[in-house]
Amino acid sequence: MNQPTHHQIATYLTDYILSELVKYVIEDTGCTIEQAMERVYNSSLMTALQDEEGELYVQSPAYIYELMNQKYS
Repeated sequence: MNQPTHHQIATYLTDYILSELVKYVIEDTGCTIEQAMERVYNSSLMTALQDEEGELYVQSPAYIYELMNQKYS
């Protein structure tokens, strides 16, 4: 069995984090899934999260959500 590449791992973790962030926004604001997705995907946090070299994707979704609400709002 082949080992996953760094890119595959980063993509998997980033996708997981994004889905969790959307859930958190819905829980906190009561908005629709579309509105939550727009908030998450339009956040300046997206650039940092997608930067594989920065490895923000190895942090917990809760931590990243706090960053999104504080630093990247």
